[in-house]
Amino acid sequence: MGALLALPATTALAQDDNNTQQRLSLGGYGEAVMSRNFYSDHFNRYQFPEKYKDDGSHGRFDLPHVTLNMGYDFGHGWSMGMEIEFEHGGTESAVEVDADESGEYEAEVEKGGEVALEQFWIQKSFAPQLNLRVGEIVVPVGMTNQYHMPTEYFTVYRPEGENSILPCTWHQTGVSLWGRHRAWRYELQFLAGLDSERFGASSFVHYGANSIYEFKMANSYAGALRIDNYSLPGLRLGLSGYYGHTFNNTQRAHSAERYKNCTGALAIGSFDFMLRRWNLILRGNIDYAHLADAELITTFNNSFPKHSSQDGSPSKRQPVGSNALAYSLEAGYNILPLLTDKARAGQKLYLFGRYEYYNPMESSVYKTTYEWCKKKIWTAGVNYYPTSQIVIKGEYNHRGFSSQYNAEPAINIGVAFAGWLL
Repeated sequence: MGALLALPATTALAQDDNNTQQRLSLGGYGEAVMSRNFYSDHFNRYQFPEKYKDDGSHGRFDLPHVTLNMGYDFGHGWSMGMEIEFEHGGTESAVEVDADESGEYEAEVEKGGEVALEQFWIQKSFAPQLNLRVGEIVVPVGMTNQYHMPTEYFTVYRPEGENSILPCTWHQTGVSLWGRHRAWRYELQFLAGLDSERFGASSFVHYGANSIYEFKMANSYAGALRIDNYSLPGLRLGLSGYYGHTFNNTQRAHSAERYKNCTGALAIGSFDFMLRRWNLILRGNIDYAHLADAELITTFNNSFPKHSSQDGSPSKRQPVGSNALAYSLEAGYNILPLLTDKARAGQKLYLFGRYEYYNPMESSVYKTTYEWCKKKIWTAGVNYYPTSQIVIKGEYNHRGFSSQYNAEPAINIGVAFAGWLL
């Protein structure tokens, strides 16, 4: 566009370039975080908690998410949107020490390629009540997937519960039908099913939307639905759900009779709300998921050899829960009007508190072995907005377990941006 502006132009060309500027949208979001964790980071800390009770703290710097968003309005109801994300400042491949694999170093590939293309869609808008979107789209199941920008939650990192048990940000190639009429907004999606080979003990179905291939397997299909209501001033109520089959949604064929009727049917139900009035923000959510055939999926995933260079399976070879649960409640109050009577346009200072519970193995035949998957988190902190698009965050959080495990307190500090630049 800069080159066009620099060229000698007729009046018509100048008008067309100005129209292009009006049609183009450019923005994104990003986070820079510093953490100090006052607990052991040893991979065996849950198996032998007494041994690591007095270990020292450890710190981290991180860029959890940095994205570039672009949109263009072609006219006549046609538009395009895309989002490119750099996760943790890298290429989405890393080496990690796996607590469920005896401390082995494992190369984890969440998605092939150097960057993640989280959104790319073409949309035809027929009316505000009816829009058709096709491409890589965000699956709006749960509060965090629908509202995942850092200015849309208080914590420094994304809320841990939904981020642990569901794909987050959940994005897949599919078809979406959505619209808004008066106080109601809906979105209905048709998608490929998740891949049960990627399910795990502490992650439940979190990695199921990823693919190690250059394409997404679609042997099975799924549907997602979200409905939001805005009838009361400042209050949003949301219901979302998902249903699809997950087993055999891979290139690896199986012929064993025991898996003949295994579908891995996954059902997810979620409710969330947000109240924003009187200098107060109140948010809450509850998610419940049921995975059929969890024991058969566990048996199948554990059947792959652990050390075979010919295997190539993305399976974590871990027991998978049949039910997962997550819920949270957070409240923040803007105290800036109490501190000064001078107008501070766009500035806000929230003090907040949050409680969260989640368990990816809420119901499982393996529950007694994996009690450390059940977590309760208390968080208190501050969010300062010098402008509406920038937030500086600080928090203390305390992750608790059953009595036999050591608590995991931490201090996190971060700065983030989210918004449209053009």
